[in-house]
Amino acid sequence: MAKIVAIANQKGGVGKTTTAINLGASLAVLEKKVLIIDADPQANATSGLGFDPKKVENSIYECIIDGVDPNEVILSVPDLDGLDILPSHIDLVGAEIEMLNMPEREKVFKKVIAKITKPYDYIFIDCSPSLGLLTLNALTAADSVIIPVQCEYFALEGLGKLLNTIKLVQNNLNPHLQIEGFLLTMYDPRLKLANQVVEEVRRHFQSMVFDTIIQRNVRLTEAPSHGKPVILYDAKSRGAMNYLNLAQEFLKRNEEAEQETEQSSEA
Repeated sequence: MAKIVAIANQKGGVGKTTTAINLGASLAVLEKKVLIIDADPQANATSGLGFDPKKVENSIYECIIDGVDPNEVILSVPDLDGLDILPSHIDLVGAEIEMLNMPEREKVFKKVIAKITKPYDYIFIDCSPSLGLLTLNALTAADSVIIPVQCEYFALEGLGKLLNTIKLVQNNLNPHLQIEGFLLTMYDPRLKLANQVVEEVRRHFQSMVFDTIIQRNVRLTEAPSHGKPVILYDAKSRGAMNYLNLAQEFLKRNEEAEQETEQSSEA
């Protein structure tokens, strides 16, 4: 069974899509089978992996609204075995309104993902920058959530709202949802403010913060315009190394959690 991880923060520009693309690609390089679900109407994960959203025949929108089989919509990322994407389209903007009258409208994503038959190790959902019905669906379908936090002023603003939403989902829709970790992004070690944000986030959330920090990197920002994850665009860049380190830390955390679960079930 694939582990489903939502990447969420209602703030825009914090590195959600960058993380979905590059963590997914790094795990694929480490020989894991990964699917990225682009659940953002801006379709940046779709274009960032080399697909033109305007030319995509079917997308997550058709899976949600028209009941199209997601297995027929999934696209394989060129030049990287083990990485696939369920693409998005601008039509997804209207999906939230169309979903309002659906039965169990918060569980539509869960039903779509249940139809996926390919044997993935991890499924990442790239959420839109809002706490609307699409993000709620992602959190209801997910096993855990990664929360990117940019190392800039107002970094913690709005996090309380997101954590309240996660708590509501845990209480009412998905009791198994866990916080996978807080990921510090856009870090510039030269800036005093960036270092203060790192300290503050670590003080607030302690072991829930990933050790790996994603630094500001020109190659990382250039890669999406070439339709490639940074590891294919420039494997020696700092951005590629950061995300490879994150992938290794992510795997280590998951292995340790699995061992703990096994030990507690044996006890």
